[in-house]
Amino acid sequence: MNKQVIIAILLLLIVKTSFAQDKIKVDGVAVVVGKNIVLDSDIEKFQKEINLRSEGKIDISRCEMLEEIMTQKLMAHHAVIDSIEISEARVDGEVDRIIANFTQQLGSLDKVVEFYGFNDESDLKKELGTIQREQLLIQGEKEAIVSKVSVTPDEVKNYFNTLKQADNLPEFGSEIELAQIVLHIEPTKEEVQRVIAKLKDLKKQIEDGASMRLKAMLESDDPGVSQNGGLYQVQRDGQFIKEFKEVAFSLAEGEVSEPFKTDFGYHIIKVEKIRGQEVDARHILIQPDIDEEEVSKSKEQLEKIRKRVLDGSITFEEAVAEFSNDKSTKNNKGVIINPYTQDTHFELTRMDPSLYDRVVNLNKGDITEPFFDQERGGPKMFKIILMKDKTEAHTADFVKDYVKIQKMALLKKKEETIEKWNTDKIKDTYIKLNGENVDCEFKNNWSKK
Repeated sequence: MNKQVIIAILLLLIVKTSFAQDKIKVDGVAVVVGKNIVLDSDIEKFQKEINLRSEGKIDISRCEMLEEIMTQKLMAHHAVIDSIEISEARVDGEVDRIIANFTQQLGSLDKVVEFYGFNDESDLKKELGTIQREQLLIQGEKEAIVSKVSVTPDEVKNYFNTLKQADNLPEFGSEIELAQIVLHIEPTKEEVQRVIAKLKDLKKQIEDGASMRLKAMLESDDPGVSQNGGLYQVQRDGQFIKEFKEVAFSLAEGEVSEPFKTDFGYHIIKVEKIRGQEVDARHILIQPDIDEEEVSKSKEQLEKIRKRVLDGSITFEEAVAEFSNDKSTKNNKGVIINPYTQDTHFELTRMDPSLYDRVVNLNKGDITEPFFDQERGGPKMFKIILMKDKTEAHTADFVKDYVKIQKMALLKKKEETIEKWNTDKIKDTYIKLNGENVDCEFKNNWSKK
């Protein structure tokens, strides 16, 4: 990833997370781009933040920082001129997602408001809405600019040959494709009944006046309870457990739910506040105890399934369909999706360390022995993993790596298209540089000399 891409990503992160730190003062206008103003303090603040966030790995000058900001403002200005449509629902959704992320980090919405120095939730959402609207406009303008950009097979070949002639062909690391079979370790019916009875008793105590927060601190198996007291902000359209959302939005303010089940265990919820499409819901989670007999049963069952696959009496895909409990891979023939790339390939050296250790020595077609696993706060399970495919590290090959090379060629062409757009639009846009900024040496002709 080159320096400019890293700077652009960091700039976006800074815009999203430093919006309320250091209230803007009228300290001198560095530049005007169309109708957008950049202050001297903006440049200094972003420059310091990038140096801090990159741990000194990116040394960016004041003039380089200013050009990155001006490029963003140029995009935002022309997005308005080009009537890029951004719905308020989309802005609100982004704002809710960011607030939910901040809330998860800090523990409550009130703490978020206080930490970033806002007067109240409305003030916070207003400022975030302004920032997100601009970011979505920039994103929309970029998508419009490159929407018709494509590459022909000849362009891909020429791109590859250019890299080859320059002795600059990329090195691709060892890649693998994995599939899994997962068996959840189920508690006994008696244990489930014990947990439900306990939750019903807690529900009665809370309805009789006991503190839900205190009960959560004492009784809940939620690993985050010590930080948040079991309280979560739940958005109707946000990313949250489906069953949890359904129950939370079915309750009136102050109401306590009946016990219900999710993949994490059994819960009760008390709705503390309703704000339109968002509720503050405090919950108590109790996970049934699993006895050693059930653990042994699950492991033995998976060992038998593995043996049947290896001796050919059933295919791995058939075993997934018949036995696997994992919702995310059961309908995908067990294939595991890379959460970072959203495809089926994992670069071996960039995998989660715990998964890497399980599969690093496997060859294509090998299957691990059953092993115990548990996601944070989630169900206990045994897994086996199949090495579906494995490609060793190598220098880019035009035939074998055509899809990757095609993506690289398309990305380069899109970057060139946006750069040409920037150059052309700078000529047609009102730009006023002030003070020492006039003397900066930019990549593009912002000074119009």
